[in-house]
Amino acid sequence: MSRSRRKQEAPDLGILASRTLFALQRELFAELARQGHPGLGPRHGAVLAYLDEAGSRATDLATRSGRHKQVIGTLVDELVELGYVERRPDPADRRAKLVVPTPRGLDHMARSDAIIAEMEADHAQAVGEPAYAEFKSVFKLVADRISSGGET
Repeated sequence: MSRSRRKQEAPDLGILASRTLFALQRELFAELARQGHPGLGPRHGAVLAYLDEAGSRATDLATRSGRHKQVIGTLVDELVELGYVERRPDPADRRAKLVVPTPRGLDHMARSDAIIAEMEADHAQAVGEPAYAEFKSVFKLVADRISSGGET
C-alpha cells in the first residue's frame, strides 16, 4: 500500500489535526464574511482568538497563540488598519501597550464565538454529546502534552 493511500485510510494525528483546523477555518471565515466581516483570514486568529474584551498585551497574545511577537505585531498593525483593534496604554504599566478590540472587533469576537459554538453543537449532535465531550477532553490532553514537549 502506498504511503499516500495509507495516510488517507489511517490518517495520523498531524493529518487529522490539520484537516480539522483547515475545515473549521474555512467554515468560520466564510460565515464571518457573510455576517459582515470580510477581509479577515485564519492568520488574524492569532490575535482575535486570544484577545480579551478589555485588551491584551502583544506579548501575551504571542504566548497564547504560539506565534512570535513580531508576527503578532504585524497582525495587530493589519487589524488596526482594518478597524478591529487599537493600541492603548496599559493602565497597569504605562510603558506597555494593550491591544484593545474596537466595537467592530468586539462584534467579530462575539460572532466568532457564536459560530464556533454552533459548529461544536452540530458535531456533538452528529456523534453524540458524550462522545464529543470525550473527544474534546482527550484532544485537549494530547494538545497540552504536545505543547509542553511531551510532559504531562
